[in-house]
Amino acid sequence: MSDITTTDVKVIVFQLKDEEYGIPVYHVRSIEKIEHITRVPKTAPFIKGVVNMRGVVTPIVELRKRFQIEEVEYTESTRIIIVSVKDIDVGLIVDSANDVIDIERDLIEPPPEVVDTIEAEYIKGVAKVGRRLIMMIDLETVLNPEEVSV
Repeated sequence: MSDITTTDVKVIVFQLKDEEYGIPVYHVRSIEKIEHITRVPKTAPFIKGVVNMRGVVTPIVELRKRFQIEEVEYTESTRIIIVSVKDIDVGLIVDSANDVIDIERDLIEPPPEVVDTIEAEYIKGVAKVGRRLIMMIDLETVLNPEEVSV
């Protein structure tokens, strides 16, 4: 009898511009509405600042800026996804957090080599789910500790 966890990955799907991206649920601590972000001088341009999240000061990454996608005004659906990688908690600002789905590992393919964009280096693979293409984020690259520290 096969264990379902070896074949499926539970993923939070979120939106940036017209694309859908996925992060494995085990990295996600919480999804929050946008709140006041305190700016921190002399940080990387994609670091929006920090928030006090339940007593923990958490750096916030503007994912659109990180991927060099034009920035837009925040809306009612803008969210901060708090993720944890290698004991570092970081908030990611996304346009919206759509849903949680199970993706079979077999449906995740390596990113196409023709993709030559800034965001390509942050993509671990592409999942085909029905008619949807979900780009799987490589959080360790996106949250490179040398660049994300505040």
